Amino acid sequence: MPASTALPTGLLAPGAAPALDVNITAALASVEVMHHGRKVTIMRHQNQNNTVNPDFVKTSRKCPPFCIQPGELAPGVKTIGELEVLQFLKKINDGDASIMVVDLRTPDWVEKGTIPGAINIPWDKLDIGKSGPVAVGGILEKQLGARRQDGFWNFDGAQTLVMFCNGPWCGQSPTNIKELLKIGYPAHKLFWYRGGMQDWENLGLTTVKPESE
Repeated sequence: MPASTALPTGLLAPGAAPALDVNITAALASVEVMHHGRKVTIMRHQNQNNTVNPDFVKTSRKCPPFCIQPGELAPGVKTIGELEVLQFLKKINDGDASIMVVDLRTPDWVEKGTIPGAINIPWDKLDIGKSGPVAVGGILEKQLGARRQDGFWNFDGAQTLVMFCNGPWCGQSPTNIKELLKIGYPAHKLFWYRGGMQDWENLGLTTVKPESE
């Protein structure tokens, strides 16, 4: 894996003693990120009697389309967890503009809460079959840093993408990742947070809603 897209390191290095009752890890209490121009502190819910967000209580949804996703989505695409997502968010917050954490859910789900620091690109807007090649091309060029060259896509300067949707039963981010691979997006620039909002919420991690931005 090229050094520029390796998993970030340094987030979990010991520092000041955590002052919270419920930390992220034994050495990490919280992570600060910027979300739409304001600072947000990501931490776990401090009420130890807190329960799961009702939006993620269901254990079963009709399959298809809501089928359990594999642990490895595609060759070269890294499947990551919460600590790795936090590492990427910290790198972005420290000024690395080559990384983007992308919430691929539709706006109605984003309104229920998203990961602080994530950018919403609805999966259907990035789906050629639903939006068309012109609209998807616009996203690739204007948001993801790809460029057209001699009739092909050049991804040398494209963003490293950390992509997620609702969880291990959600096919939105897998659909987009597979389509990006088909048009040549480098696998080493694609990271998949398989647990998505289901696992993020289950761990009591901070979320933000559009109305609170």
